[in-house]
Amino acid sequence: MKKLLLTSLLAWLLIANAAMSQTTLTKDERMQWWREARFGLFVHWGVYAQLAGAYNGERLKADGAEWIMNFMKISMGNYQAVAKQFNPVNYNPDDWVRMAKYAGMKYIIITAKHHDGFAMFKTSASKWNIVDATPYGKDVLKPLMAACKKYGIKLGFYYSEAQDWNNGGSAVRMKANVGWANPDSAKIDEYTKANTGHWDPAQTTSTFEEYMDRVAIPQVKELLTNYGDVAVFWWDTPAGMTDETAQKLHDLLKLQPQIITNNRLKKNFPGDTQTPEQTIPDAGKMAGIDWETCMTMNRTWGYNAYDHNFKSTEVLIHNLCDIASKGGNYLLNIGPKGDGTWPQESIDRLREIGDWMKVNSEAIYATKASPLPKLDWGRCTQKVDGNNTILYLAVFNWPKDGKLVVPGVSNKIVSTKIFGSAEKATTKSGDNTVELSLPANAPNTYASVVKLVVSGKVGM
Repeated sequence: MKKLLLTSLLAWLLIANAAMSQTTLTKDERMQWWREARFGLFVHWGVYAQLAGAYNGERLKADGAEWIMNFMKISMGNYQAVAKQFNPVNYNPDDWVRMAKYAGMKYIIITAKHHDGFAMFKTSASKWNIVDATPYGKDVLKPLMAACKKYGIKLGFYYSEAQDWNNGGSAVRMKANVGWANPDSAKIDEYTKANTGHWDPAQTTSTFEEYMDRVAIPQVKELLTNYGDVAVFWWDTPAGMTDETAQKLHDLLKLQPQIITNNRLKKNFPGDTQTPEQTIPDAGKMAGIDWETCMTMNRTWGYNAYDHNFKSTEVLIHNLCDIASKGGNYLLNIGPKGDGTWPQESIDRLREIGDWMKVNSEAIYATKASPLPKLDWGRCTQKVDGNNTILYLAVFNWPKDGKLVVPGVSNKIVSTKIFGSAEKATTKSGDNTVELSLPANAPNTYASVVKLVVSGKVGM
């Protein structure tokens, strides 16, 4: 009996010690993988994918397919009826994760619940979820988490904490009726203005605090309890949020001591990362801050069958280099279709980015912001390697005369290498510059990387 008690006590101490070591992680320890990742996948997926940017034969007249219920002022009953056709039988989480990994992405953030309140997981807090409200009848987050573990990708959850247009009582951001020639539009708009953004009386059946205690807080607890290690919790739109309610949500993060959060829970809860949206900050603006630009691949976050305005692969790779050169992460979005597949345009671009990353990812992963002045021919990232500094020069505009001038470098040159090429680069030092003599042809049509190793630190 004594031996059994000692064994049990030892086991308890080991568990307690492991728990204590988790809770004492510093921010730098929690952020290390994220700072090294530099590139992640955002996924906006829900019932709105079934509508694909149109309702009742009318196309949405604004960007934001995931906002279609709000933009078109669709009633709760009519919108919930759409879920009866939402049946993503072609959803293959292994394919999703493999495509993200091939592209060089290190983590995925998926909309566990967007503003329409539809949960992409089994929840006891509301029947408005993919298990109970659709013919598909299965949680999509659990197999995605399993696939992420299988392929070494981290998974995080997006959660709309204050807006929920289908569970009654949440806040709603006022949006104009921009998408649907509804004969009752004027009446709906009048009601909306008089009811703090709500357009359906069913949305005001309880108070905001009642909604938070009944739906949001239990769902966040479920997400932080039922899915293993959640890498990131990505809040969005704290409309109507009080400090007291935000604190309740914030306290739940203790369930995952290693988790990273963004800055959108509420103003007084800054989180770990800043999240500029659809824009890349100017150099130096985010110095010393962990930040992540989230950006669509076309114009909309959710799937819109009519939106073919996709950024080119060249633009996407330049964005990745630009963001890394400023010390940030690039969270690039995909809007899956209602059947669970991805638009071909997205697949093609991720494959092409992956081809580029196979050769050049060293210039992205675990790098720090450029120490150089502004470059008119491309971007620069850096790493410290013992007593040396490695400069990765992403050349967008390959010099026609073969001469690339790198400003702000007076250090001794240790070595050079051109990624994807067997040809060599020679160097000539000038007055706080280095001139590289390069081959006539660029090894890559999007961005060619030259690795320049110098002694000591490089200062601006």
